[in-house]
Amino acid sequence: MNGTKRNTLKSCCGNSSSISSSSVVVVVVVVVVVVVVVVVVAVVEEEGEVVVVTVTVFVVVVVAAAAAVVVIVVVVVVVVFVVVVVLVTTVVVVVVIVLVVVVVAVAVVVLVVVVAVVVLVVVVAVVVLIVAI
Repeated sequence: MNGTKRNTLKSCCGNSSSISSSSVVVVVVVVVVVVVVVVVVAVVEEEGEVVVVTVTVFVVVVVAAAAAVVVIVVVVVVVVFVVVVVLVTTVVVVVVIVLVVVVVAVAVVVLVVVVAVVVLVVVVAVVVLIVAI
């Protein structure tokens, strides 16, 4: 029995490290996209098409962030179900863990949207300042 539990914990830890690596990848992608937004706005500002490019890049950022959140949530749900089914088979525990995962997923989505809106506002403010000068 102890050997089975140890093997389960090893598989759990391996999955959690993949979640961590997924989170790192998401952060790197978001940083790269934000840098690209600033560079594109700076380059296109000279041609007078700032608004169109800014909105297009903003939509790309939101879609990429949403896709990353979906991947993370799916991985978390799979890991939680594997751990719960193997270690504990209580229905109440499964329901509580699913509710926690859903709440965390909603919180992450809200956070991503807020960050995207803040990035858009900052980019628009910078563009307005550049055009005003």
